[in-house]
Amino acid sequence: MITYFRWQDILDILIVAFIVYKTFLLIKGTRAIQLIVGFIIVFFVFYLAKKLELFTLSWIFNSFVGSIILVIVVIFQSDIRRVLVALGRSPFFKKITYVQETLFYDELTNACTVMGKRKIGALIVIEREVGLEEFMEVGIRLDAEVNTELIVSIFQAASPLHDGAMIVREGRIRAAGCVLPLTTDGVLDKSLGTRHRAAIGITEVTDALAVVVSEEHGTISYSYKGEFFTKVNADALKKVLKEVLA
Repeated sequence: MITYFRWQDILDILIVAFIVYKTFLLIKGTRAIQLIVGFIIVFFVFYLAKKLELFTLSWIFNSFVGSIILVIVVIFQSDIRRVLVALGRSPFFKKITYVQETLFYDELTNACTVMGKRKIGALIVIEREVGLEEFMEVGIRLDAEVNTELIVSIFQAASPLHDGAMIVREGRIRAAGCVLPLTTDGVLDKSLGTRHRAAIGITEVTDALAVVVSEEHGTISYSYKGEFFTKVNADALKKVLKEVLA
């Protein structure tokens, strides 16, 4: 008879419940659900065989249960890999696949490189933990993959969205044409334009990473935590993206 609950027991139950809940969320809609139901049926039959003293059937199931771990690993290998990858991934990429995550860095870097060569001005803000919802409200809502051609077309001079900022959330383009706060730092280089000042401004009030392509010079810059880094190449930009978002 249980006389009292320790706080460790409550914590233990909550952790196990959370793990079970997250596991079911990850396997929801996959073949793993059907296989789990199959295992439940097998164990139920095994229990009945033991109760009814069906020795041959019990022996067969005993042999099966003895190698159950190996069977689970073989059958669920792809699902186990998917769960482990999901647990180890950054929350920024939680709603896109691993392949899309891999392409994200290349597509964003390529877009900035192309726009730099064509001297197309651009401001791309990447949301991290602090939400940018208030800045998206004044922009145009989107829900698209980060794609080089799409980004370049949005920032073309003929596009109605080219003057505002593009906001990326969870690895996808969520809004464009957004208005951002400008930095109030009075000691900045006077040659910096509105895009650069907006990039610094948004990173002063949030933990976002802002990437800027200069319309005048075609250079690529970025701002993070209120600091501004200019004239970076494609490799340096990709490295920064991975370090900040990983």
